[in-house]
Amino acid sequence: MSLEIHITKNLKNFRLHVNFSSRSDRIGILGASGSGKSMTLKCIAGIETPDEGMIRTPDHVFFDSAAKRNRKPQQRSVGYLFQNYALFPTMNAAQNIGSALKGKRAEKKKRVEELIERFRLSGLADRMPHELSGGQQQRVALARMLAAQPDVILLDEPFSALDVTLKDQMQREMQMLLEDFPGTVVLVSHSRDEIYRFSQEVLVLDQGEDLVCGRTRDIFERPVYREAARLTGCKNFSAVNRPDVRRDAHTYTIEAADWGILLHLRNPVPEEVSCIGYRAHDLIPVWGTRPDNSIRVAVAEQAHLPFEDKYYLLPEGDAAEKKPICWFVQ
Repeated sequence: MSLEIHITKNLKNFRLHVNFSSRSDRIGILGASGSGKSMTLKCIAGIETPDEGMIRTPDHVFFDSAAKRNRKPQQRSVGYLFQNYALFPTMNAAQNIGSALKGKRAEKKKRVEELIERFRLSGLADRMPHELSGGQQQRVALARMLAAQPDVILLDEPFSALDVTLKDQMQREMQMLLEDFPGTVVLVSHSRDEIYRFSQEVLVLDQGEDLVCGRTRDIFERPVYREAARLTGCKNFSAVNRPDVRRDAHTYTIEAADWGILLHLRNPVPEEVSCIGYRAHDLIPVWGTRPDNSIRVAVAEQAHLPFEDKYYLLPEGDAAEKKPICWFVQ
């Protein structure tokens, strides 16, 4: 399965411009609130119509402005899981699941029973949505969505309103329930942990523009752009200067200007690089003799949490002109 999205949509104070192509079955869209994540899903589902461009899978063209093609939502074979699950409040669990099915009554009844068993909803078929827990509602919504046998499933921030314990439990449940799904799953989230956990490839959006896309682990390792690095969890950034210093033929030197430190590197830094980022968990404390690529710091603030200590460090020198460095220790 694959998914191609090449669209532009202009709103009153916002412009969405996405160019993305993936052959993965599990795709993540990462971005801050207001970056265009949900609007992208709505364009895939047919709820919103782009101004121009194209959206397609190997089997279907959902939208093609040049060819004047725009499939109706019910013709796209797309399942959409909203943040609040959007269950029909006047239908019980079994009726909600069956609402997506067509065919003879006996066949529908049999399919609903299969889905109730598969999604561990036995004994809950007659309950109304308000009588179900959050996890049970999610399973009903997933069962209803899969009952229609879609080619593509869209998950719009499905865990955003949950507490930490329930979120982890429901993430594991959803992974297990979707394990056998043969189509494409697109998960939208502002949580880097959810994206890293679920997706094989990721698209990073910033203010309606696609910043970078590729294999999830590669993007987290080398996010390329500062905003992409920030969205994937990087806390420390410094502008880069290139001093006329070369220690030897095998070492390259740059200055992290915001921290007042020369960094001696084994590989050259491309000329277009204007900023470096360093993750808060990757810093290593050093006592005694000062080696290369280290800087003397003073602890400005610290926070002791149940499973992590956070330190905010001021580099040596004129502290007022230097940015604090975040160091997180698990």
